[in-house]
Amino acid sequence: MPGDNRDVLEILESELRFLESGGYRVSPTMEWRPKFILEDSPTCLNYASLQRLLPCSECALMRFVPQDCCGERIPCRHIPLNVEGYTVDTFYRLGTQEELEVAWAGWLRNTIQQLERESAQQQGESRAPKPSYSLAVAGR
Repeated sequence: MPGDNRDVLEILESELRFLESGGYRVSPTMEWRPKFILEDSPTCLNYASLQRLLPCSECALMRFVPQDCCGERIPCRHIPLNVEGYTVDTFYRLGTQEELEVAWAGWLRNTIQQLERESAQQQGESRAPKPSYSLAVAGR
């Protein structure tokens, strides 16, 4: 994505650390509202901004948003977190903060593992010896 040159794996690992350190728990300075997954995280391109200066379309996490949800006001709320297709938005409507955080942590861990496997596989392929081809001339 043009506006977000951070490595996706690095972003997800940072988000998991933020979540696990209690980053989404209600703070004394913001008791009047809950913290929203991704929106109230350093992961967000517009974190701590009073205005949305950068469009969500520039976020590296848009790759996880289903195509039909990319035009939503807050697209990251529509990332499918489990096999049932529950999203952050689903949990905001039907679940608890605790259920959401558990699902979000599970999605982060699974996605990080998948990206690490893909990276290791790509590195293995790039290190593999290239087959050498010799031109065999008939009759020699």
